[in-house]
Amino acid sequence: MEDSILDKIRALLDSNGVTYQERRHLPTATSEESAAARGEDLGAGAKALVLKTDDVFLLFVLPADLKLDSKKVKRLLGAKSVRFATAEELHEQTGLVPGAVLPFGAPVPPFELFADESIGTRHSIVAFNAGSLTDSIVMSAKDWEAVAQPARCAIAKP
Repeated sequence: MEDSILDKIRALLDSNGVTYQERRHLPTATSEESAAARGEDLGAGAKALVLKTDDVFLLFVLPADLKLDSKKVKRLLGAKSVRFATAEELHEQTGLVPGAVLPFGAPVPPFELFADESIGTRHSIVAFNAGSLTDSIVMSAKDWEAVAQPARCAIAKP
């Protein structure tokens, strides 16, 4: 049986000596619900979005209290089109449902990772759903940065 996304992220964090907390909660459909279930500030949440940019799927992470600025993403990549992956595309690419994508790129999941410059700077922690709508991980923002190694850019707006 193939390891779950949660098992893969645990292995990645453990192999890097990272301390983290797992939180199990009722299913959450929004960033606001996830933050409430975890008992964390909405801005500490890492909103992970899979976008199709021209013909390539990429992963973008921003604080959960901000919105993606698709015009900035287009300029950043020199892309002609940028759109959210459909639920079907997301499942095909990752095996996940919307809201379950975690803020890590390849190899878990298999995408190049971009992160807004503000994620992990306003809060000392990063919190996120970890492969399901009922499992979350809370970890230090510094450890997330060190393990995830995102390309930093300005992609968010209020």
